[in-house]
Amino acid sequence: MNRHKMLIVDDMESNRLILAEIFRSDYQILEASDSKTALQILEENYAETAAVLLDWHLSGEDGNKVLEIMKEKGWLDHIPVLVVTAEQSVETERICIGLGASDMIRKPFDREVVRKRVDNNISLYQHKNHMEEKVQEQNQLLRKQYTVLKLQAEKLKKSSRQMIDVVCNILEHHYPEFDENTQTVREISRIIGKKVQVHYPEYKLKDEDVEAIAELAALRDIGKLLISDHVLFKPAKLTKEENEYMKSHTSKGCEIMKMMKGIQTPEDYKKSMEICRYHHERYDGRGYPEGLKGDEIPISAQIVSVVDAYHALISERIYKRSFSKEEAYYMILGGDCGIFSPKIMECFRMSRKEIETIEVEEREETV
Repeated sequence: MNRHKMLIVDDMESNRLILAEIFRSDYQILEASDSKTALQILEENYAETAAVLLDWHLSGEDGNKVLEIMKEKGWLDHIPVLVVTAEQSVETERICIGLGASDMIRKPFDREVVRKRVDNNISLYQHKNHMEEKVQEQNQLLRKQYTVLKLQAEKLKKSSRQMIDVVCNILEHHYPEFDENTQTVREISRIIGKKVQVHYPEYKLKDEDVEAIAELAALRDIGKLLISDHVLFKPAKLTKEENEYMKSHTSKGCEIMKMMKGIQTPEDYKKSMEICRYHHERYDGRGYPEGLKGDEIPISAQIVSVVDAYHALISERIYKRSFSKEEAYYMILGGDCGIFSPKIMECFRMSRKEIETIEVEEREETV
C-alpha cells in the first residue's frame, strides 16, 4: 500500500498549521478539528494514511475516543498514532500507550525532534506492514502449493490403489489359489486393523493406516510370482531345500515392490515392504526371514500375518484340504500356525463373528 497521507487532529488551527508545515513537503496533509471528522477521514483514506498526529485534549473530549475506534477497526495495527499533549504526567502516557498510541509528542515541541519521532514510527510501521504483506503473499503461495501437492498425493494414492488391483489380477491369473480371495483378505485385515486401532492406541493407527493395511494385504505373496511353478504347484510335501526356496518369496516380494516405488505413496510403499517381508514372522521369534520378536515386527505385518494364516487354513490348496472356519479359528488360537501377538489375538477373538459373516456373504455372492 502506498501510504502518502498524514492526518493531523487538533481543535486549534494554529497547532495544525505548525505540524502541517513540518510534513507538507513529504505528505499530503489531512486535517480534522474533532474526533468525528477524524474518523470519517480515516474511513475514506485508511489505506493511504501513513500516520496520525492526535491532540490528546480535543474540545469537550479526549483523544482516547479516536484511539478506541481505531483499535476496534484494526487500524492501529497499520497506522502509527502519535499523541500530541502538553501533559507531562506518566499516568497520561500510560493511558495513551495502553490504548494503542505508538509514541508521545510533548508541547512545546522542537521541529526536528517531532520530524524524527514521526519518521521513525512511520518507518517502523512501513517495515511491519511490508513484512505482513510478504507473509500474506507467502501464505497464499503455500496454500496454492499445498493444494497442488494434495492433488498430486491423491492422484498418486489413486494410482497406488489401481496398481494393487492390477497386481492382484495378475496373481489371481497366475496363482489360482488367489482367485476370489483378495477381497476376503482385505476385509479380514480391515476388521482386525480397526480393533487394533480402537483397543491398542499405542500403535497409533489412523483410519488411513487401517485402510492401507487392508488394501496392501493382498500383495503379501506377490513374491510368489518369482517362484518356480515346479515348487509353487507341487502337490507333495516340499523338500527342505524347496521349503527354503519357497520362503524366499518374502524377499522376492520386496524386490518387486521396489520396482513399483514410484507409483506408490511413501506411506503405502513402507507398509507394502513391511507386509511382503515380515508377514511370516512370529511373535516368539520363530518366523522368517529375520526371526523378529514381539513388536520388532511392524504392526502392519503383525495384522496381515494372522489374516494370512487364517485364510490359508480355510482355503483349499493343491496339497491340503480346507478347514472349517471353526477349526481354523481354534487352530490359530492354539498356536498351530505359530505364536502371534497376544494383542492381535485378542482382536482376532473379538472379530470372529464379523469375519465369519464376511466369509458367508462373499460365498453367497459367488454362488
